[in-house]
Amino acid sequence: MVSNGDTAPDISATIGTSDHEPFELSEHLGDGPVVLVFFPAAFAPVCSNEMVAIEEQFDRFEAAGATVFGISADAAYSLDAFSDEHDLSFDLVSDMRGDALRAYGVETDVPEMGRYGIAKRAVFVIDEEGEVVYDWVGDELADEPDYEAVVAAVEDA
Repeated sequence: MVSNGDTAPDISATIGTSDHEPFELSEHLGDGPVVLVFFPAAFAPVCSNEMVAIEEQFDRFEAAGATVFGISADAAYSLDAFSDEHDLSFDLVSDMRGDALRAYGVETDVPEMGRYGIAKRAVFVIDEEGEVVYDWVGDELADEPDYEAVVAAVEDA
């Protein structure tokens, strides 16, 4: 699993809009910190709470020069609808192949819910040089990060 001090693995995926725009993490490095917020499933109650909580901190992230991305294995169309429903100011990234989930070590299965290849709830803050300066991975799907700690890591990056 990726942790503090590691070089952030690059991600190639799709921005979660109906336009299916390509996403490359490397294109966003060097312009301030990057926050990657992995979440299991659009429209799930805890995921909705988490994305709304990130949105509530968005001004602070923006003031620190950070770019925020939510990432899940959901389809781009689902993420587009999810973003619209919660009026999110940051992009959601569709990783349907699971490449980003595996690269960051956050892929999991929840057989009792019929879910396979989904993201563990996790947050990584990456500095301008591409180094991970903050990592958090939930032990349970219902765990949420310490949002103040995430903001502090961004402000320190």
